[in-house]
Amino acid sequence: MAPRSKTKTETPQGAGDEDAPMSDAPTSHQPTTEEVDESMADPDEDEAVPEAENEEDMLPEEVQRVRILPGSTEHAASFEFLEEGHTLGNALRFIINRNPDVELCAYAIPHPSEPKMNVRIQTFEGTTAIEALTKGLRDLQDICDVVTDKFVDARQEFASGVTA
Repeated sequence: MAPRSKTKTETPQGAGDEDAPMSDAPTSHQPTTEEVDESMADPDEDEAVPEAENEEDMLPEEVQRVRILPGSTEHAASFEFLEEGHTLGNALRFIINRNPDVELCAYAIPHPSEPKMNVRIQTFEGTTAIEALTKGLRDLQDICDVVTDKFVDARQEFASGVTA
């Protein structure tokens, strides 16, 4: 590797061999904090900002967490679930595959670092992929409700047996 040659810069004082002081360096093209604050200021800041009529207006907009992926048809569709993983994917796959109108249901996590889960559903002519997904989600919710009820009943039975 060739040695770097040192370039000399002339300073106004004529020192020649010294580097230029930082105060003489050109300024950055980045705006200063004051410039950013001024550019973001509302030109009509004298006007009063109307308050939200209720608390729901102040909440952030909810993100759509399920979408149909491109290339889907009526009887064969892929769905992308955001912020979901194996817990929902495996349970949903099991429930949907029990539907006699479903030819195939599978799920995949495309990459472990992305919070996404894809579900592929293929149905026979009697139903659509969206109907199969909707039925699967409802059936899974019903099963979870039964499990919750049984757990609460068992917990109450245990608590009443211990305190009696």
